[in-house]
Amino acid sequence: MSGIASLTEFLETAGGRLRFFDMGRRVSKIPHDDFLKFERTELPYPQPLQQQAWFALVFHDRESQEEPFIWFLRFPLDEQGQLVLAARDDFMHRLVESLGEKLKAESNGEQFQAALEDNPYAFQPKQERLAVLHAKLTLLLKQPASRYYDHAVGYFQGKLGWDQWSFLGYQGIADLAARCAEPEMARQIAEAIPHLPPSPLEALCHCLENEAVPVAIAEALCKRVEVTLAEDEPDPQIVTAGIRGISNNISLTYRDRLIDSVLNHPIASRSDVLTAIGGRAWETLEDEGLRCRYLECLAASDESQDFFNRVLADLLFLPGTRSFMLASLRDPKRSETLSAAIGEFFSSIRSPVT
Repeated sequence: MSGIASLTEFLETAGGRLRFFDMGRRVSKIPHDDFLKFERTELPYPQPLQQQAWFALVFHDRESQEEPFIWFLRFPLDEQGQLVLAARDDFMHRLVESLGEKLKAESNGEQFQAALEDNPYAFQPKQERLAVLHAKLTLLLKQPASRYYDHAVGYFQGKLGWDQWSFLGYQGIADLAARCAEPEMARQIAEAIPHLPPSPLEALCHCLENEAVPVAIAEALCKRVEVTLAEDEPDPQIVTAGIRGISNNISLTYRDRLIDSVLNHPIASRSDVLTAIGGRAWETLEDEGLRCRYLECLAASDESQDFFNRVLADLLFLPGTRSFMLASLRDPKRSETLSAAIGEFFSSIRSPVT
């Protein structure tokens, strides 16, 4: 690998176009230059999950009509969220053994896919994540949506009956969500949200969490969750779906309003609700009031100390929330319950987080 210092540079010797997508917290495009800087340990990984970088590497030959080939890789990260170069180099060594030092432009997808057989750095995403990535790629490459798309559009327009959701293809919902920025599509989704049964609402929201959700949809999700919270026995499936669906919207007002409503409700003691906030709506915790309330709910939940430790460790590992979380951990106004949980957390790790 003389002269080639990164996986990006190695694969680009074949002459194709490389794209990168985070496959951990969200299915979202990673700018090419940012990924290259990540490989050079100039930037931490933007959205680590379980202290690893989970990403899709999409290679598309501009001259070929063939489908792009995709590698799903996960690399360990150090305490600062940066790439562990030894792991990347080990992967490169295995790759060179399989493909050779020089890639040829005529190398086909089968050869590339075979190179990952029995590779410890490869992983297989869940089918739902694959559907979202496929929807994003077809839109990006200006290819038609899947055969499930038209049926999904008909359902969300209310033409098929809201109880007919079991016949929907998940790929169609992902295709629909990927187009939510289109004004007419945003309107149709927003108008459907009050009528959706919990299962199709959950599927929709799991796709929307990967999109920059327009205000109309965010408003509809916020209202749906608030109506649910006002019920005698709120459905946690609707609440967690709403949290995830609104987590990446372009209006912070509706996102923060929804999270505030949830955190001030008894349902915030549930682990699935707390996990949805910490795992998908973590940017909300940049707000000091919401962050402090979240930590109090986390400490007072019915779950074990181990649950508190895992969630807190995950949030401390995120580059965007680490400094905020550390500030709140030192807050002298925190409750005795939270103070005790934090004490147990630091006792469980070998050295203090700094």
